[in-house]
Amino acid sequence: MKIQAIRVPVQAEDEYFMRQALDLARTAGVAGEVPVGAIIVRDGLIVGRGHNSPVTASDPTAHAEISALRDAAHKLGNYRLPECTLYVTLEPCLMCIGSMFHARIRRLVYAADDPKTGVCGSLLDLTADTRLNHHLVVSQGVLAEEASTLLKQFFAARRSLKNRNTA
Repeated sequence: MKIQAIRVPVQAEDEYFMRQALDLARTAGVAGEVPVGAIIVRDGLIVGRGHNSPVTASDPTAHAEISALRDAAHKLGNYRLPECTLYVTLEPCLMCIGSMFHARIRRLVYAADDPKTGVCGSLLDLTADTRLNHHLVVSQGVLAEEASTLLKQFFAARRSLKNRNTA
């Protein structure tokens, strides 16, 4: 009897991995950081994880994507990650997309749009700029509502706390 591998549809796979990134986003939120989480997947396995930590790390580069890229590069022993997909709960900023280009990430999947700093279509679209020497496939909106709700709740709680402290 021949055993056949069962392939999970891409949408279900994307949702599964985005849920892992959302768990990391919640971890960041509990720590008082903006709740953004990221994971990197290669061949169906998570090889990198990260969540926002610029406040606790006193590091302006400690975005979820950068932490996940560092983790994956360290685990795989290479700063180039050409067979990898990066899942993140918020549209990447300029610094993060630049890092993905340098790492040669094959595919980016993000949840919520970021109209203030997102550079994958919201503020700018660097992923469509043909002048750049690396391009990646982008899928947006995977579990966007869950990611947006998490961010809205976090900022509402911060505003409420600020208002109580100034009253």
